[in-house]
Amino acid sequence: MPAAVLFDVDGTLLDTSYWHTIAWTEALAQFGHTPAMARIHGAIGMGGDQLLEHLLGQDRDRSEDEAISAAHQALFARFWPGLRAFDGAAALLRELRRRGWSIVLASSASARDLKVMRRALDADDVIDAATSADDVDASKPAPDLVHAALAKADVGPGQALFVGDTPWDVQAASQAEVACIAVLSGGFGERALRADGAIEVHATVAELLARLDDSALANPARYAAQPR
Repeated sequence: MPAAVLFDVDGTLLDTSYWHTIAWTEALAQFGHTPAMARIHGAIGMGGDQLLEHLLGQDRDRSEDEAISAAHQALFARFWPGLRAFDGAAALLRELRRRGWSIVLASSASARDLKVMRRALDADDVIDAATSADDVDASKPAPDLVHAALAKADVGPGQALFVGDTPWDVQAASQAEVACIAVLSGGFGERALRADGAIEVHATVAELLARLDDSALANPARYAAQPR
């Protein structure tokens, strides 16, 4: 029976991945770090803790981490007025609610950013719960965020599906034993998403909505008990 759908927000429901890439690029440059923007984009979807480890390595000056993350927050805030939900995002949430699913936003954004993104999404009437950075010790690809979202939904892994846009989403869901549907709107390729275990890949959430009757979201029992 339908239980809970856990949604990543950045890059899945909202068109924010490239704004985050720009904000991280500028924040890192303030501290003398200049990884290629392609590498930075490839780390989007991780929380700040994991992203800095991924880009700068274990031997970096960790005393800078908090300041770099704060700079990213300030720089990303410049884009708040232009944040927009993807076409079909709110409609998908409402249709899933109509079909009996609970809706949980599984985000590792700051509480401040999440509030702004929820306003842009404009679907609070069907959102049952949401996570933020305050709910986890380690961000994606660690499974903590998925575990926190499951707890908010009060369901087990076999009663949920995750929808995300990055390999880090798929890896986190897999570690939490939750099947993951992926979308391409964050800029990651289908091959990478399927390689990490995505059970379906759609171009956008609007396409997922259009194909909902053929999706695992219409027949979740097929995936509930499968080991991943």
